[in-house]
Amino acid sequence: MLGSNARRVAVIGGVRIPFCRAHTAYARCSNQDMMTAVLQALVARYKLEGERLGDVSLGAVIKHSRDFNLARESTLSSGLAPETPAFDIQRACGTSLSAAIIIGTKIATGLIDAGIAGGTDSISDVPLVYPDAYRTLLLESARGRSLGAKFSPWLKLRPKHFKPIFPAVVEPRTGLSMGESMEVTAKEWHLTRQEQDQLALASHQNAARAYAEGFYDDLVVEFMGVKRDNNIRTDTSLEQLAKLKPVFDRGPGGTLTAGNSTPLTDGASAVLLTSEDWARAHGLPISAYLTYAREAAVDFVNKEGLLMAPAYAVSAMLAEAKLALQDFDYYEIHEAFAAQTLVTLKAWESEKFCRERLGRDRAMGSIDRSKLNIKGGSVAVGHPFAATGTRILATLAKLLRERGRGRGLISVCTAGGMGVTAILEAA
Repeated sequence: MLGSNARRVAVIGGVRIPFCRAHTAYARCSNQDMMTAVLQALVARYKLEGERLGDVSLGAVIKHSRDFNLARESTLSSGLAPETPAFDIQRACGTSLSAAIIIGTKIATGLIDAGIAGGTDSISDVPLVYPDAYRTLLLESARGRSLGAKFSPWLKLRPKHFKPIFPAVVEPRTGLSMGESMEVTAKEWHLTRQEQDQLALASHQNAARAYAEGFYDDLVVEFMGVKRDNNIRTDTSLEQLAKLKPVFDRGPGGTLTAGNSTPLTDGASAVLLTSEDWARAHGLPISAYLTYAREAAVDFVNKEGLLMAPAYAVSAMLAEAKLALQDFDYYEIHEAFAAQTLVTLKAWESEKFCRERLGRDRAMGSIDRSKLNIKGGSVAVGHPFAATGTRILATLAKLLRERGRGRGLISVCTAGGMGVTAILEAA
């Protein structure tokens, strides 16, 4: 890799299936079912049947042990050449954006000429496990050398062994769910319930308008009879949102509700990334270029809010790119919760935070809110954990392609106190 000249990373475009609330349309679909459907659609869209790509990086956050090779298995059913390699990745909600960064880095350094990044998640098809005591019993029986040794462990079997353990989105270090952690941060930053509901309303209105205008016609492909995201509320209002009760802090100080938080969602998405030469050779128009990226982490146990890492990652990325926060035409900030997006914006506006936490000599400033998540954000569209990054990447690439100029900023928070960010520039 030494001595290689960096090449521009072209974003050709992306495809996803509609995102659906958990236990609805995709209740009987697996991660592999959804991921394969997206890859097949992407292959068909860009006429890649039989093509051998350099690599495919895909991931899921909630996955069965049977999905140990999810990326490769999905790729084998995609229509690409069987010789196309693939690997799994997992960085919580930043999974597919991190996958795109890895594929992009391989293209930039000349390791490959083209690749696919994506992600999928199903809350409906969650893996259920049983208590460790039951697992120990099973293994002890399996190790038995004689019939008696195999049978005797079963004498310890009790009804409690059959109580399943469901996956929980809880931080092992703090014991708090993401929503509970965000409530703490929202209080620290003095966020009001109304601010959060207003952002949630805008998310739904922007998403509904984008569908009505046909923006998603070539980004979203029908799957299981579903043609559009089923969480978007075209008729919601501030009055309706205000009626919802807080769900993470049920006391008088709670502000996070089901209306201003992302719903548990099933879905999948993917994008095609290439070098410029490969795109031209295959007659594929370039939508945008992936120019900068940055991943960061914070000490959320002792010092910082769980979902604050993107504030740090964006600051470092902009310093490297020699850009100001205001030098963007579009901002795609993942709405894990309306509160997370708002706190990130407030952090960049804070002189104290920018000086003491980011090491800057002044506040980064505010953004033009009319440029934020203009085609809807995760609160409205939904959030299948590993699929959100490339959903955003494909959306932003199309916005830049239609505009024909400019740049866009992506910011995604993740569990574990991490953040993944990127910059796209129009082709």
